[in-house]
Amino acid sequence: MKGNVIVGQSGGPTAAINSSLAGVYRTAKDRGAKKVYGMLHGIQGLLKEKYIDLSDHIKTELDAELLKRTPAAFLGSCRYKLPAIHEDKEIYEKIFAILDKLEIEAFIYIGGNDSMDTIKKLSDYAIITGHPTRFIGCPKTIDNDLALTDHTPGFGSAAKYIGTSMKEIIRDSFCLEYSKGLVSIVEVMGRNAGWLTGASALAAGEDCEGPDMIYLPELAFDIEDFGNRVKALLEKKPSVVIAVSEGIRTAEGKYVCELGNSVDFVDAFGHKQLSGTASYLASYIAGEIGCKTRAIELSTLQRSASHCSSRVDILEAYQVGGAAVKAADEGDSGKMVVLQRLSDDPYQCGTEVKDVHKIANDEKLVPREWVNEDGTYVTSEFISYVRPLIQGDVSPVMVDGIPRHLYTPRELSER
Repeated sequence: MKGNVIVGQSGGPTAAINSSLAGVYRTAKDRGAKKVYGMLHGIQGLLKEKYIDLSDHIKTELDAELLKRTPAAFLGSCRYKLPAIHEDKEIYEKIFAILDKLEIEAFIYIGGNDSMDTIKKLSDYAIITGHPTRFIGCPKTIDNDLALTDHTPGFGSAAKYIGTSMKEIIRDSFCLEYSKGLVSIVEVMGRNAGWLTGASALAAGEDCEGPDMIYLPELAFDIEDFGNRVKALLEKKPSVVIAVSEGIRTAEGKYVCELGNSVDFVDAFGHKQLSGTASYLASYIAGEIGCKTRAIELSTLQRSASHCSSRVDILEAYQVGGAAVKAADEGDSGKMVVLQRLSDDPYQCGTEVKDVHKIANDEKLVPREWVNEDGTYVTSEFISYVRPLIQGDVSPVMVDGIPRHLYTPRELSER
């Protein structure tokens, strides 16, 4: 590489997103990049000319290892939707003027569906104007819903945490007995895709039955049928544990969480903030059956629990970061790195690049055949798909009994 590289992080963070950043930085330096800049808060920060030289922050191999083990987005993230080129040409002129000023050869954006929309638009503008900067997307999302890739970095660690937490919740739920039974409803992230919620089935094993039911957003949710199934389960056992996606909807298309409270917040991409599904269902069951209920939201924990990250996930996140730089250095643009599974036993996975236009604004959902006929659990095929992604552990660097992280000083992010 003869010029400089700039990298940003966008959308919801993961336990593995900083490993991709480390992969971008190390590969860019190894390939001769003069400087590797980091956008502070993604494209939104770049528009305000907020960026740092990563060499000032990743000075040693220990720094790089700490970065791999640090949750959240080291550079800060954003949810910023670029307008269509014909709607606001000036904003693109401003971005490309900044890229020229920094002598950027490669622009790497680590993110999910909405981030790939940014790569698509910027690469299109570069083609229109003949600009030499190359734009590559680096996949990241715990939701695992990016098209054309076998899976996404971040998903494996989140799945490992969900399976682990579900098993611990199940164990806890059997400690006490209640006269009319106990129903615990665990709410898992997932707006339209149920990959994370399905991962709760990983709790099942020789020492654990796993959750009693699992509800994904891909299928319509029937609340009356749900109540009847819970009642039937309580006649057989004193404690019931159920995993539900935050995005489950009725046949009419209404989010279950909206049945209890209105959803007011909507982000730049038109996504409603979803919360309260478990709470609503727990109240419904308590009212219908009169049993004790618990509503448990895993919430931010499922994407920030780096202490429970998957070694496979961290290694693959680093791998796709490096592959993004390699693709840009070899002349690709308007592409995203994808993971291609080569075998399950032994598990092997490689990388290649695909046209970002076939990925941006699309969603990969759980196949219907990977959900049982009743729509209340995932199949063995689903579990076989996920299990290789949660293997291995990454030990945190412990200081005084607590994990040490690498972080961006607040004064930099606020400048």
